[in-house]
Amino acid sequence: MHNNFKLVSLTYKNSPIEIRERVALDDQQSTDLLRKLKSILNIPEAFVLSTCNRTEVYYTSENDLSGEIIKLIIVEKGLLDVTDLEQYFVKYNDEKEAMRHLFHVAIGLESQLIGDMQISNQVKRAYQTCADENMAGPFLHRLLHTIFFTNKRIVQETPFRDGAASVSYAASELVYDLAAEIINPRVLVIGLGEIGTDVCKNIGDSDNVDKLFKVTVINRTNEKATKLAAQYGFASRLYDEVYDAILESDIIISAVSLQKPLITKSLFEQREHLSYKYLIDLSVPRSIEAEVENIPGALVYNIDDIRNKADEAMRKRINAIPDVKAIIEEALTEVDGWLQEMEVSPTIHRLKNALEQIRQEEIARYLKNLDDKEADYIEKITKGMMQKIIKLPVLQLKAACKRGEAETLIDVLNNLFDLEKQSNPKEIRK
Repeated sequence: MHNNFKLVSLTYKNSPIEIRERVALDDQQSTDLLRKLKSILNIPEAFVLSTCNRTEVYYTSENDLSGEIIKLIIVEKGLLDVTDLEQYFVKYNDEKEAMRHLFHVAIGLESQLIGDMQISNQVKRAYQTCADENMAGPFLHRLLHTIFFTNKRIVQETPFRDGAASVSYAASELVYDLAAEIINPRVLVIGLGEIGTDVCKNIGDSDNVDKLFKVTVINRTNEKATKLAAQYGFASRLYDEVYDAILESDIIISAVSLQKPLITKSLFEQREHLSYKYLIDLSVPRSIEAEVENIPGALVYNIDDIRNKADEAMRKRINAIPDVKAIIEEALTEVDGWLQEMEVSPTIHRLKNALEQIRQEEIARYLKNLDDKEADYIEKITKGMMQKIIKLPVLQLKAACKRGEAETLIDVLNNLFDLEKQSNPKEIRK
């Protein structure tokens, strides 16, 4: 089997965030890089995956082109001034290891948050880009679709994707659960530090969020709130309006860092008529006063409630890892078998062509003496004979592939039928 599939990888495991941020490729840069891989390096199939945690280029080539690919990334990002950037990249030149790594990435085994649900969609978008640029041939199409099918198996057969395994995911899941109980729910997120921003991203990246509820964000630095709101189609308000916004909202997520609670019992006692409110406190120290729970119609979830839910989900995911890896290995074996069969596919085509040529030449000698009905009989009989003759060699070739002995049988068939004279069929992989 050819060792053509390779990988150049820079991830959170081997590079600091300052490097990852500078190397990360946006959609247009990923597209431009794909085009250069094709036009400059003559790479027939390539797949570029770039997220906040990784920038990776998967490609097919008989040669190690990792150095050239890294240089293209450096030029694309304008990083000529950064020294020793290549040290952060890991190179996978073993085909099986490169495929296994892509499986692990797409499933979420390589994510900072094990089982990350966003990575699957990111891989699908990257695949769509490489397909749009005609950089996905039979090999990448087969590999990626096998990965997507494997992901479905893992969801159906293991608890690896059950529940939300981070505080921000768990909080956003809770928001969806609560919003389902309210007509036209109004959601307010206060504080856009790391966790508050993650909650907004999780909500914003969900499908049809605008159809489910209205989201408003507030931050002490209004510029950050305005920018994030514009990115996801949310509304934003000034921090001075935070108390009015709280009273007008149905679900409030508080993720601010303060020494005293921002939301107190007295705030709600000022209102004669108070709508039912769900409050989610993601702050440490708490930003929602404990006494708020005594207000009729107010229900408070604190960070311990959320964290316990996330921890339980994470334990399930970790326990499921052996089963997940077993399913991945089954899929890799399937792809490996397909690749091995592709190695003998040209020989099979040549053998079929050689036998068909013999059949056509022999039939041509006698057809002039036959009527149409007799010619039709001869056509059917000889085709059936040819299919039976070729069946055993094909089965033997495929069996030899599995044993790693295909090369010897290919040589025998080449000699017996002089297959080198046959025009080469279009190669599956280059």
